[in-house]
Amino acid sequence: MWDQLQKLLKELPPIAWNFLLAGTAIISGLIFNWILSSILRYHVRHQSGFSLFRSFVFRLAMPVRIFLPLFILDIVLPLMRLNARYYMILNKTFGILLIICFAAILIAIVRICQDYVVNTYDLKKDDNFKERKIRTQLQFVRKFVVFLIIVLTICAILLSFDSMRRLGAGLLTGVGVGGIIVGFAAQRSLGNLLAGFQIAFTQPIRIDDVLVVEGEWGRVEEITLTYVVVSIWDERRLILPINYFIEKPFQNWTRSNSDILGTVFIYLDYMAPVAEIRKEFTRLINTTELWDKRVQVLQVTNATSNTIELRALMSASSSSRAFDLRCYIRENLVAYIRENYPDCLPTTRAIVKSENLNDLKTGGV
Repeated sequence: MWDQLQKLLKELPPIAWNFLLAGTAIISGLIFNWILSSILRYHVRHQSGFSLFRSFVFRLAMPVRIFLPLFILDIVLPLMRLNARYYMILNKTFGILLIICFAAILIAIVRICQDYVVNTYDLKKDDNFKERKIRTQLQFVRKFVVFLIIVLTICAILLSFDSMRRLGAGLLTGVGVGGIIVGFAAQRSLGNLLAGFQIAFTQPIRIDDVLVVEGEWGRVEEITLTYVVVSIWDERRLILPINYFIEKPFQNWTRSNSDILGTVFIYLDYMAPVAEIRKEFTRLINTTELWDKRVQVLQVTNATSNTIELRALMSASSSSRAFDLRCYIRENLVAYIRENYPDCLPTTRAIVKSENLNDLKTGGV
């Protein structure tokens, strides 16, 4: 029976034999991929939370699903009944597709490493200075490595053609002039790119830093190789070229740590009992969890012709908590003064002397 099967296969037309081999290779690759993915997903299904194994399975699922049938097709290609021309075309095509799939697998591995770092260094912590530093560097390194893989993949594909090799050798003679032309044409883009690498490693800003830039308060949401996205407090997005943060001044409230001081200014009459207000301020700040117990001061910092200026200085562990703390102290101090010392709210005094009134009645001298 085996001899009859071999005889039957030999008698098949070349096109039928080729389709049979190709179909068998594709189905074999898909079946092998289904078995492998089923086994891996079964183990992943019983895991809760993040795991490197889970990231490995889901990131590599699609590239491997395409790679396996192509790989088997490339193996059975010499067994097909093809003339030399079609064999060369298919061999070159499968080679290029395998290079692309391999590049996709490398990019997936880079993303697996990113998942691990993102899970290890969580930004949700209160003191996340180290996490912000590493996440900022990770973003630049990931984009650079992915860009490098894509460039090398394109180079490998082009170098697989003899005509492209000759073209590349010819272009090398004009690389000096071409480099100068490209340098002038892309001067600003290259400046942004270099500024991006400078920011990645010197880090005047990091992911989730709190900035005051262009008169707006917000957090750094994204840093790319060419621009920075700042999420404004009212959910707008401020997009700035990355070299802005190299060339222009801006405020970074979380440069070395997230601790910050907040102030509240209150303007009262000269008759205000500062000692009593200071006691109330101390009581209020000790009853809230927004205060980090570092700084609490209430002082008279200025005096004008009509009012005195009271400044309440307090500390918090982050800018958002400092804002809430300032609002809490301001609201409660104003309510305390209004209820207990309403006469100490700012007033305008006028003194009218009696002799001036007599002069007005008699028409003056």
